[in-house]
Amino acid sequence: MVKIRLRRTGKTKQPSYRLVVADSRSPRDGKFIEIVGHYNPIRQPKVLEVKADRVRYWLGVGAQPSDTVSGLLKRVNVLDTDGKVIPAAPVEA
Repeated sequence: MVKIRLRRTGKTKQPSYRLVVADSRSPRDGKFIEIVGHYNPIRQPKVLEVKADRVRYWLGVGAQPSDTVSGLLKRVNVLDTDGKVIPAAPVEA
């Protein structure tokens, strides 16, 4: 199964994370398919950057977000409170 989860980077006691799409059998900091964002909880204000179109694609093809990633995706309006994908706003030309 493919999961969207956090991959820890950074120094000791100064974590930062990448949101990655990875096979559920690979280790936390191991092989991944694609980086879809990053999260830095240490900086004030907390930094959360997400490639929403790529996350919607992966959720559409069956990837499952971890509990923590679900909360982060709700913060950036990719998922609603029920955990369903919110469609992207149409782009006007």
